[in-house]
Amino acid sequence: MKIHVAGAQIRVSRDVQQNVAALCEVIQTASSADADILLTPEGSLSGYTHDFDSHAVADGLRQVTLVAREQGVGLALGTCFVESNGKCYNQLRFYRPDGAYLGFHSKMLRCGSLDTPSQGEINHYSASALRTFPWASGITIGGLICNDMWANPECTPMPDTHLSQRLSAMGARIIFHGVNGGRDGSEWSQLVWHYHESNLRMRARAGGLWIVTTDQCYPVDLPCSAPSGVVTPQGDWACRTVSRGPQFFSYTIDLGDEG
Repeated sequence: MKIHVAGAQIRVSRDVQQNVAALCEVIQTASSADADILLTPEGSLSGYTHDFDSHAVADGLRQVTLVAREQGVGLALGTCFVESNGKCYNQLRFYRPDGAYLGFHSKMLRCGSLDTPSQGEINHYSASALRTFPWASGITIGGLICNDMWANPECTPMPDTHLSQRLSAMGARIIFHGVNGGRDGSEWSQLVWHYHESNLRMRARAGGLWIVTTDQCYPVDLPCSAPSGVVTPQGDWACRTVSRGPQFFSYTIDLGDEG
């Protein structure tokens, strides 16, 4: 059982059409690499904000998914989105290469202050139940978004419920992890980088999971907040990008040869 995964470490802005153009370009790159599924960063369509034009994002989603279907590339697409129930979710939306929509994971460990009541995105985004998605026979996948993976205690008032291990217990073999982390080039940013990387490796190993992860790359002169690439169930990097600027990676995961 093999799946050829790809990830795009790209700039994410609040300009939806600029994001659409970047996504369509990287879908073409993924198609040229014969990727089955492409992961994009958190908020890569809408921008990482609850304050977006929902009509522009819905129209952009139609454009991006049409290009992906035409190119035969599945998606783990990061975007904020207003669903038919009127609630806003920070999502990873999953699509098969034929365009079939599998559903979405919504960010659960949303960021906020430790004040009571907490301030921050925890007040702007709704959450839904943790779930997995059937990709193909014998391949079940899941999604997590940024702090869902590492539960940075400085960034969330919510308890760490070990979502990656819960997905493993639910049968997921691969987690797609979209990231959009802050950075300022300081020593503290470097410490956060190491915290993020160690969590990716430890949680892959603890859950016996493959993790496909990618961050957004703006500002391009600073390192990203976390590495982009593929982590094996042993906690090793199967592939990874450099830490600055737009990057693309692809890798064939063989679920029949996990050692």
